Amino acid sequence: MSFHVPGHKNGTIFMDKAKQVYQGILPLDVTELTGLDDLHHPKEAIRHAQELTASLYGVQNTYFLVNGTTVGNLAMILACCGKNDIVLVQRNSHKSILNGIQLAGANPVFLSPKVDEDYQVPSYIELETIREAIACYPRAKALILTNPNYYGLAIDLTEIIRYAHDHNIPVLVDEAHGPHFIAGDLFPVSAVRSGADIVVHSAHKTLPAMTMGSYLHFNSKIVDKEKLFYYLSLLQSSSPSYPIMASLDLARAYLEKIKSEERQHDILQVIADFHEQINSINEINIVTSRDQLVRTDPLKLTIRAANGLTGYELQDYLESKQIYTELADPANVLFILPLAYDKLIIKHLDKIKRRFPTPSHPIKQLVHMSNRQTKRIQPIEKSYSYLKTCKKRVVTLSEAIGHYAAEAIIPYPPGIPFIMIGERVTNDLIEQLKELMETGATIQGDDHIQQGKIAVFMKGS
Repeated sequence: MSFHVPGHKNGTIFMDKAKQVYQGILPLDVTELTGLDDLHHPKEAIRHAQELTASLYGVQNTYFLVNGTTVGNLAMILACCGKNDIVLVQRNSHKSILNGIQLAGANPVFLSPKVDEDYQVPSYIELETIREAIACYPRAKALILTNPNYYGLAIDLTEIIRYAHDHNIPVLVDEAHGPHFIAGDLFPVSAVRSGADIVVHSAHKTLPAMTMGSYLHFNSKIVDKEKLFYYLSLLQSSSPSYPIMASLDLARAYLEKIKSEERQHDILQVIADFHEQINSINEINIVTSRDQLVRTDPLKLTIRAANGLTGYELQDYLESKQIYTELADPANVLFILPLAYDKLIIKHLDKIKRRFPTPSHPIKQLVHMSNRQTKRIQPIEKSYSYLKTCKKRVVTLSEAIGHYAAEAIIPYPPGIPFIMIGERVTNDLIEQLKELMETGATIQGDDHIQQGKIAVFMKGS
């Protein structure tokens, strides 16, 4: 009999109408009982599971994350950066990266990524930009990169990491969408193989793990591991989910099986068959990058309507046919395909070919947030420490011009800020934001953004 938390008592106490749905998972939803170990002081099963994962990825240590990659990004930044420290950061980073920098009180220097001409989205930071940034800021406490981007565009980071290490700068990589890269050479090169100090993986994105299940890999000689573990313990829940942790161990075993049985070719054959099905639809084009440095993750498939539908309109149409995709942007729709060698079948595929909709208005060529920067290397104009002393005020979008944004405006997905906290609001930014909203983008932010307003820091406050 259960005389411990959680209150459902191994599923014996639960709403009757939901018991059938939850009955398989509730007995696994337990607490730190004898023999089940403790994520915050692992000595037994959890420690062994983490060691097996570290061995698979070839790193010193792997830590299970039950609060998603977000908590890993926060912890790695806090472990390396403090108040007023300079940190070099890729501009098209997830909001959790920017949140971590704010929590640390560090001063970001934003590095503009190259924009992929075919996808029309920000891609990677060029080596020359890294060299220039380190020359300008040789005392930077960290270089933070995102690789691959949400669309699966990845580069080999080996040379960049080597250059940063030559200047004693640790490299922290948000590789959320690449936990499967170590499955074989047919996938892009993982940052863990390229020598990054800390790499965070969203296991739940492409491996069979539960949502919020992620890995943090530590493989550094210049980052304080004890400090990192301190922040992981500080930030992660004191009641970690055992179903999530178990799924992380199972995801590791699944990936290990694919590697040991060399099934990556079978997986890619299934994907090739899926591409062939999509290519048979005249109204849809598959987007590919011609950038010679880029390798595209095979699990990511980006499509575009051939007749001028926006990505949002195309996504709506696919959903009307019971096909649910990962995201849409003004031009594209993104599929994330399974890491599986069973035949992938999409029902109702033939229905897509019939009665394909016509666009309600032509796609506008939006200037993406990384296109609009005039400088490849751009420090924040006002430090986060200074902005904390300023008063906030909600104003109309037109009134915000000239002020610094006091809230992040984030199209979601992918969760990359279009306007960052502390960024000076310009007329061009406002016009682009209006166009983005008109195309159907979902914008994260306070409710007043839907009313044509935004919070700003007031000058002289």
